Amino acid sequence: MKKLTIQNLSKKYHTLDGETEAVKDLSMGVEDGEFISIVGPSGCGKSTLLSLIAGLIPPSGGKMFLDNNEITYPCTKACNQIGYMLQKDHLFEWRNIFRNVTLGLEIQGKLNDESLAKVEDMLKKYGLYAFKDFYPHQLSGGMRQRVALIRTLATDPEILLLDEPFSALDYQTRLTVADEIYQIIKNEGKTAIMVTHDIAEAVSLADRVVVLTKRPASIKNIYEIKLSIPDRTPFRSRQAPEFGHFFNAIWKELDVYVK
Repeated sequence: MKKLTIQNLSKKYHTLDGETEAVKDLSMGVEDGEFISIVGPSGCGKSTLLSLIAGLIPPSGGKMFLDNNEITYPCTKACNQIGYMLQKDHLFEWRNIFRNVTLGLEIQGKLNDESLAKVEDMLKKYGLYAFKDFYPHQLSGGMRQRVALIRTLATDPEILLLDEPFSALDYQTRLTVADEIYQIIKNEGKTAIMVTHDIAEAVSLADRVVVLTKRPASIKNIYEIKLSIPDRTPFRSRQAPEFGHFFNAIWKELDVYVK
């Protein structure tokens, strides 16, 4: 079942220097529970696409639907079902971990016994309950990212948008945190769209990898990632015999733009 449908989406920016087309006639669908990775040349419009889906900026053309409800600008009911996790965790240093996680619920007026119990359950499930009274500066980068994800999940969104969620971490931590974030998203049964510059990261996490053209962004190719490994995780995915094939194929798609 389609969770998200994008039809002929386009975005043009108007400045004093003229018109810049960022996204052009882009159409795609995302299935319920699917994990999509989006890759493309630097500056092609990947983050613009996420901002459009989130209802943060208006499209110049086309339509988007979440569970058959149109996503419009300014933000409507559909937008309230979309969670957005940015490159940095953006935790408030003066709020403890529990109060950071409940921030979205507080803003939406959804703080109640049921939602607070759910937050406590997620903190326990994902190894953060013992740190609920700590402050962000007392946590490692990987733990902060887990807090940021749980904060996003606390409002129970229908779909998650992840914009380079591991880019601020060192390589070893990225591998560990990617596994943790992937497991949390799968455990919670969420649909996710992740933008990344890292091809290996894209292949290791995704059910499908969407390759965008240079700006204005449109879809160049879509790869369905089928890996012959049991109990798939991002780390195990990198050991699959098919992993190198997908990596090389996507690299060749993108290498055209850097020559």
